[in-house]
Order: sequence, then C-alpha cells, then structure tokens
Amino acid sequence: MAPEIDTTVYKGRPLDCSGRLEKEIKVYDALDELQIPYTRVDHEAIFTIEGCKEIDKVLGIMLCKNLFLCNSQKNKFYMLLMPGEKRFVTKDFCKQIQSSRLSFAPEEFMQEYLDITPGSVSVMGLLNDKENHVQLAIDKDVLEEKYLGCHPCINTSSIRLPMKELLDKFLPYVHHDYLVVDLEG
Repeated sequence: MAPEIDTTVYKGRPLDCSGRLEKEIKVYDALDELQIPYTRVDHEAIFTIEGCKEIDKVLGIMLCKNLFLCNSQKNKFYMLLMPGEKRFVTKDFCKQIQSSRLSFAPEEFMQEYLDITPGSVSVMGLLNDKENHVQLAIDKDVLEEKYLGCHPCINTSSIRLPMKELLDKFLPYVHHDYLVVDLEG
C-alpha cells in the first residue's frame, strides 16, 4: 500500500518543531547555519523504494538509494549514494573502492555512528559521525544531478537541496570527503 503523501512542499524548516526528533532538528539547524536552501515534504514513514518514488516526484528529484555497508570484520563502513534505478552489485562497488566484499551493515552501527535507523539512511547522518567511521561514496550519475533528495535523519520527512551546496558546504562542515564511483546500470 502506498504511503499517504501530503504534496505540500515547504521551504526550509518547520515553523513548529514540537514533536520532531532532536536529530531532525539538528539537520535543519546545520542547513540553516550553512545557509543551504532546501525544500521539505512531510509524510508517513517510508520504508520502500515505491514510497520514495512518490516523494521524489513531489520534490522533482531523481530517486537516490542510500546504502549503509561494511566489511566482514565490521571495521570499515561505507555510505553509498546511487541512482534508484541502478542495481547494486557488490563486487563491482568493492572493486572500485578497492575493498574486500561488503554487506549491509548491522542496525546497531547505523545508530552508533549516524544516529539513524533502517529506512532513514541519509547523508545527513554524517552530522553525527564525529570520528569519521563512515566513508561516503557517490555514484557519478548522482553527482551530475542538480539536486539531491534525502531524509533529515528520519523517514517521516524528505528534503531537497542543491548538490553543489552538499559538496561545497555540508561535507566540509561535517569533515567528510567522498569517493566517486561509476556503477553499472
């Protein structure tokens, strides 16, 4: 069943943040401090690609998958941003980043390093990765987009922000760099 989506697009943070989680407000605070313009849609919790497609239509952006991965020793972690229509092939990604085989990281590491839960994986979670446990990797097709859509660390809202602002302001602010990968379609 498709989620209920209010198609109202808001500019910036909610006027009333009561009832919102601290980690979501922290994202709005950072974006406002950095003077990064963003639009927002509030919705029911989204756990599927189909639900994300609906949100992305409202925001006018390309669907972007956000995967949280780790090696078998669970001592190297990656967040991969890739186009939603591309299929994730582990061996191709591992070859490009020169890593041993990766798998989806356990939920406890998502919470510990990024303060996010499954279904809410977002580049905004890097705000919480003070010790740089997570390496960001971005597919070249995502980098070519004018805007990026993501959750503000909770999957009941989605935001759209300029890619250039993410790369030039947000990532330096959170002290993270990124690897560029070229994943097969």
